[in-house]
Amino acid sequence: MIELGQFPLLFAVAFAAGFVDSVAGGGGLITVPVLLSLGLDPRLALGTNKLQAVFGSGSAAWHYARAGVVSLRDCRRGCLITFGGAALGTLLVQQVSRDFLLHTIPILLLAVATVLLFKPKMGTADRPPRMGRGAFDLGFGLLLGGYDGFFGPGTGTFWAMAFMLGLGFNLTKATGHTKVMNFASNLSSLLVFLVAGQVLFVPGLVMGAGQWLGARAGSGMVIRNGARFIRPVFLAVVLALTAKLLFDAYGR
Repeated sequence: MIELGQFPLLFAVAFAAGFVDSVAGGGGLITVPVLLSLGLDPRLALGTNKLQAVFGSGSAAWHYARAGVVSLRDCRRGCLITFGGAALGTLLVQQVSRDFLLHTIPILLLAVATVLLFKPKMGTADRPPRMGRGAFDLGFGLLLGGYDGFFGPGTGTFWAMAFMLGLGFNLTKATGHTKVMNFASNLSSLLVFLVAGQVLFVPGLVMGAGQWLGARAGSGMVIRNGARFIRPVFLAVVLALTAKLLFDAYGR
């Protein structure tokens, strides 16, 4: 279904997506359109995308944990809840109108960008938490895990904002924790796609190698340069994601 000569393109695209995603999220905006452009059925494209995304989020999470940015022990409960939330995503989508999400999500992302633009000090240092970790894990694990399970775009961005606003994390720490949660929801979604037989293994593994290396490079840049590097990339990704979703919702 995918020709051998297209594998270098897939590897390069996945590397770029892994780099961007490890810094600010939004890697799926790069990989999913490319897979669809190769003529894949949308379900195969999404399933294959989840396979390669597991490598990227896993690489970034491991790199951040190794550097001490995130404690995997502190994330265990949140990961389990997020895993379950993503698995329930296919049930939740039956209760929530997809059109409602398509029209609402870009507005929320625009609000995220506005907050960051007009609060330049947000994310530069840790702040006192506004909610307990247990309530945070339960609420956002189910909400964002479920959202990633059945829709996806902007999940990493929302996780980063949740960690900053809810737990008071700085942007570097929030980004590291985001990738751990992304790994949990990606893995959960991948298992669902595997059971349904909607994953192409060879292209997915080729892209997974690119994702792993790209995520490692991106997370390394974040660890070395901190919020001053993340902030402009984060804003650019938020605005690009918002523009795409606004076009999908209102421009057609």
